[in-house]
Amino acid sequence: MLRLTSLRLRLVVVFALVALTAAVSASGIAYWLNRDAVLTRTQNAALNDFRKSLEDNAGSLPLRPPCDQLQDAAHRMASTTQHYEVVLIDKERDGSDCAAPSDPGIFTLDVVPAALRKAVDKERAADEGDGLPYHLYWQRRTIGGDPFLVGGAKVIGDGPTGYMLKSLASERDDLNSLAWSLGIATALALIGSALLAQAAASTVLRPVQRLGNAAQQLGEGKLDTRLRVSGTDELADLSRTFNRTAESLEQRVAELSAREAASRRFVADMSHELRTPLTAITAMTEVLEDEADNLDPMVEPAVRMVVSETRRLSDLVENLMEVTRFDAGTARLVLDDVDVADMVTACIDARAWLDAVELHAKRGIVARLDPRRLDVILANLIGNALKHGGSPVRVSVRTAAEGTPEAELVVEVRDHGSGIPEEVLPHVFDRFYKASASRPRSEGSGLGLSIARENAHIHGGDITAANSSDGGAVFTLRLPMDASRLGPDEDEQGDER
Repeated sequence: MLRLTSLRLRLVVVFALVALTAAVSASGIAYWLNRDAVLTRTQNAALNDFRKSLEDNAGSLPLRPPCDQLQDAAHRMASTTQHYEVVLIDKERDGSDCAAPSDPGIFTLDVVPAALRKAVDKERAADEGDGLPYHLYWQRRTIGGDPFLVGGAKVIGDGPTGYMLKSLASERDDLNSLAWSLGIATALALIGSALLAQAAASTVLRPVQRLGNAAQQLGEGKLDTRLRVSGTDELADLSRTFNRTAESLEQRVAELSAREAASRRFVADMSHELRTPLTAITAMTEVLEDEADNLDPMVEPAVRMVVSETRRLSDLVENLMEVTRFDAGTARLVLDDVDVADMVTACIDARAWLDAVELHAKRGIVARLDPRRLDVILANLIGNALKHGGSPVRVSVRTAAEGTPEAELVVEVRDHGSGIPEEVLPHVFDRFYKASASRPRSEGSGLGLSIARENAHIHGGDITAANSSDGGAVFTLRLPMDASRLGPDEDEQGDER
């Protein structure tokens, strides 16, 4: 079905309105011109015949003719080819009035309008018009639902007055037939214009629709989309412009993708290559750390700095490798059923944070998630709160919309520090973001919160940061209770494990 706002419908409506206006205007003009011509022709023919018949028949009558002579004259006048009825009026010799109709059942003096009789009987001055005292007058009127022409004139020289009545029913029927024909022609013109508009709209909109589909495919990442170009009109020029744009965009995206892939490969290769020497260095630093108490007091601070920076470098390499896996799209979930309370407790215990963290979580909240990635998320959120917030750090676990397909796990990590500045809030999950430019170095790599959020996204969840009304920052983790729809098949999980 056509949308009410579609261009196709608007074109059809505009074509139809233009055609309807033109057809109605032409039909109306044609009807009125034909109507005027038909009525004028019929009227003139009848009036001219009546005038001549009145002169020939009534003009030859004697002054004050008997009523039977008037009657005979009326019958003679009505027997012409114009088929009208006549009434002759005059005074007899005894002074009485005589009205002689040709057919008393059809036409009598009562049918003649008073205004017409008054105009016929009125004598004009000799200096008016053509100088004749009497003229022929006529009027159209409807009698019993049928149109008639009524005319009248007075014979000059104190002769009788004659009136005629002619039916215009045949002309009315002819004009009605003409009106029906024009109406049918208008309807056919309207239908034809709608079909023509549909054809024109299809001709114009089909290339536009193909262009829209191609643009949609291009937006979906199908950069090899091209339009077939035919013709030399504006739409063909538009299609050529689209193809050139798509080709240029494909080349540009290919260049950027190649650079991005090279950059990711460089980071991954660098991180991978650094792991081997770092493993050896880490082992050596652990030995040095064990012997630090036995070293010269002048050397001990340097040894402990080397141990600390080596660990920091090792964490940075691991985080960089994790980031490159997210960027390359190779990170996968290894799902298992997890008791979230036990998981949070194990995370805190493994890092010796039990004394610094308050846990509010009831056992029995089981979710199907990736345990390793959930541990990474919790460690980063809790560690960030302990490092940058104020004690105590409170971790609460609950579920939202439980028992529905949209059920989700909600973990809130809240500290009691000074909170996060408003200008920093939008950037807390950015990679390597430093809240203060005067502190370019910190114990962390600057990737912890970013990696935590990526791990939440791969589960189909998210992490948000805000400031509590009671003071301190609140990080809220939301994950689906079952991430199976985002995880790999069982066979793939088995291979990854």
